[in-house]
Amino acid sequence: MKEKIINNNGLHICTESFGNPASPALLLIMGATASMVWWEDDFCLRLADEGRYVIRYDNRDVGCSISYPLGEPGYTFEDMADDAIHVLDAYGINQAHIAGMSMGGMITQIIALRHPQRVLSTTLISTSNYAPELPPMDEEVMSFFTNIGAVDWENEQSVISYTIAKWRILTGPKYPFDEERITRLATIEAKRAVNLASMNNHSFVTGGETYLERTKEINLPTLVIHGTEDPINPYKHGVYLAKIIPNAAFLSLEGTGHELPPGDWDLVINAISSHTAESGRIS
Repeated sequence: MKEKIINNNGLHICTESFGNPASPALLLIMGATASMVWWEDDFCLRLADEGRYVIRYDNRDVGCSISYPLGEPGYTFEDMADDAIHVLDAYGINQAHIAGMSMGGMITQIIALRHPQRVLSTTLISTSNYAPELPPMDEEVMSFFTNIGAVDWENEQSVISYTIAKWRILTGPKYPFDEERITRLATIEAKRAVNLASMNNHSFVTGGETYLERTKEINLPTLVIHGTEDPINPYKHGVYLAKIIPNAAFLSLEGTGHELPPGDWDLVINAISSHTAESGRIS
């Protein structure tokens, strides 16, 4: 693992790479309020063992990347899509496979339409383009997120407890909730964060609508992965993406929620490995 801070016109993004730089690049983009640690080390190492040069990074306002005053992110989803391109530029990578989870999957869709020449393939995990006909977030989850004001964002343990509770409600019934694993990751995330409260800025970010309305125009090899028990983006969101994106492949994770549990890693890693081996082009 090699950490690298990327600076671009006053913007700094924290990144980390795994594997051989000569291998095809796979850029991982995590979801809202979550830093890159949720692309777990062993998951990334296993992808690297499949012959991919894996790069993960902290989006703005999480982890060690740049943070903004709470409620004033000052950037759009288009800017976040461009951040991914700046990461590739900093690593000297012309084209990469891109995998995004949740908000990261939304950003991946924008990249595929905004910078198609830089993308070899896309993998969309637990995500959506939020078409108006799709079902809403589970009410229990929505209620949970409306109570974030009760969290003491200046208190590390309070935030860790909140993060554990968040993942507990997002976890599907397929596997028992792994509190030890989630506590370890939540603790790592809290201790390395520049500004814990700023993660909530992701709920204030705007933009992207003109791209998400054009998801069906994505003309790149695409793999959609979605859990049947996802309470944030219900299963129909993944089915819809796989239907409207031409020739998209679909992997259904039975009983899985809004998560990437280790019990599903064999399926997911094999699918991503196969997908990224079959899709590629040289420009």
